[in-house]
Amino acid sequence: MAKINYAFKEDDKAKTAKAIGRALKISPKHAVEICRELRGMKLERAKVYLEEVIQMQKAVPFKRHNKKVGHRKGLKGWPTGRYPVKAAGHILKVLENAEANAEYKGLDSENLKIMHISSHRGFVIRGWTPRAFGRASPFNTPTTHVQIVLGEA
Repeated sequence: MAKINYAFKEDDKAKTAKAIGRALKISPKHAVEICRELRGMKLERAKVYLEEVIQMQKAVPFKRHNKKVGHRKGLKGWPTGRYPVKAAGHILKVLENAEANAEYKGLDSENLKIMHISSHRGFVIRGWTPRAFGRASPFNTPTTHVQIVLGEA
């Protein structure tokens, strides 16, 4: 497996906590939209937001990957959105992991802010699905790498 470095250069390692999720079986497009929405949020607010997305109470605005995406109620300033439940669940797990790392380092968990969050395409799991007359079509599964850096605000 290739070495994946963080895309964030921290100044003070004592005041930041990191976590990374490698090869998550979620859509890279959904992960990009969720990460863009969470960037800069306080930790508690981000966790509540992801819980609401999982319960399909709050939509994630799709600003980049929004071809043929329907409008959702409750979005401010942007009409199109979706409820990426699976991706939100995986990102919530990575966020909780980063919070646990911060508590282990002795950081104040009520004062944490998301300093950096990003997602990158991972490797593609190749697969095939059977078709008629003995043929097959590719059926590939994309993976995504998510990295989170928390810092005291």
